Order: sequence, then C-alpha cells, then structure tokens
Amino acid sequence: MRCIDDALKLLGIRRTYKGYYYVADAVQLVMKDASMLLYISKTLYPEIAKRHNTTINCVERNIRTVVATCWEGENKEVLELMAGTRLYRRPTSGEFIDIISSYVSADDD
Repeated sequence: MRCIDDALKLLGIRRTYKGYYYVADAVQLVMKDASMLLYISKTLYPEIAKRHNTTINCVERNIRTVVATCWEGENKEVLELMAGTRLYRRPTSGEFIDIISSYVSADDD
C-alpha cells in the first residue's frame, strides 16, 4: 500500500480528496485481479462502494475528479512517465487506474 500512496503523492493527489482512497483501493484490487479493469462499473466500483459505504456513482465521480486534478495540474508529465508514453488526452478512470497499478507492480519487481 505504501507504494500506491507514494505514486499518488507523486501525481499531486493528496488525502484531502475522497477519490484518493477510492483510487488506492482500486489499484490494490486491480493488482490482485487485473480482470476487474474489464468490468469497472460492474465489479470494481461496486466493491469500492461497498468498502466505503457509499454509492457507485459517488465512487465514479470522485475518481474522475482525481484524474482531472492530476491531468490539469502540474503532474501530467509524471503521469506520462508512469505510463511510459506520451498522453495526448486525459486518461479515462480505468486507464488511470491501469497506469498506476502497472507502475506500482513494476516498482515491486
């Protein structure tokens, strides 16, 4: 979990965002089962919502806010380094979670 926290901090995402906790959980879940990325709104978001006693819509909205904050802030270049490629548009929530989980997984190796 520490590596996930470090990656989110590098992206300028702080614990003041509810989405911080949702993204951290999403990355953790995807690292255990990557197939969750295939059905984000049917598997991943419901699991996070259950963990945090909230709604799927709330989870989705707060994760989108975190992605937008990262993209529009000063940390777009850091996200591109984590992705290993230039990003020409803001990543979707699923792409964002995939980038971070891949980065953290590679860091663990």
